[in-house]
Amino acid sequence: MKLFYNLWYRFGTPPWVGPARAELVALIESGDVQSGRAIDLGCGEGDNAIFLAQNGFQVTGIDFSPAAITKAKAKAQDAGADVEFFVDDLTQLSSVVGQFDLLVDYGTFDDLSMKDRTAYVDQVLPLAKPGANFLLWCFEWELRPWERVANAILPTSNIAVKPGEIEGWFGSTFDIKRIAGESDLPGWPRAWAAYLLTRLGS
Repeated sequence: MKLFYNLWYRFGTPPWVGPARAELVALIESGDVQSGRAIDLGCGEGDNAIFLAQNGFQVTGIDFSPAAITKAKAKAQDAGADVEFFVDDLTQLSSVVGQFDLLVDYGTFDDLSMKDRTAYVDQVLPLAKPGANFLLWCFEWELRPWERVANAILPTSNIAVKPGEIEGWFGSTFDIKRIAGESDLPGWPRAWAAYLLTRLGS
């Protein structure tokens, strides 16, 4: 999977590359999420991380694709944005230190196998300080039989999370609100959801 994504970033432009995502922009511009220390988990070419840096956050961006990080650093330099970018693996982090006020994940968790989702949760939960916000965007629907077969064939590990799965993985540690989403879309992908998780504790 790492090789697949690295080649895609190196020789092409994945469809999710583009301006900062609407849900993130809305949370920041509304003041619902205040500036602080932020981390973009699976940052790709860094568009969300750069947006956060331009809006007063101290930002770290990580991705397991060296090609993506190379592009992200170039974009940040062109934008005059101060972001620390690292090549790292969310299932076995080695470069991230400390805790964060805001975590952002656009389409990384849902792409992982069940084993890697477990490792992701083990690695990511300690990054969120009490009261931290976690914006998690994912494809979300009940997989059809042919999609389960596709999971075993495609170079990516998974397609989507099941309804209720986010609560299962994160509900004991975060307060969870579904802030956006669409279901029963024509074509494919068939549905998506955006969640704002708030770390419990004080």
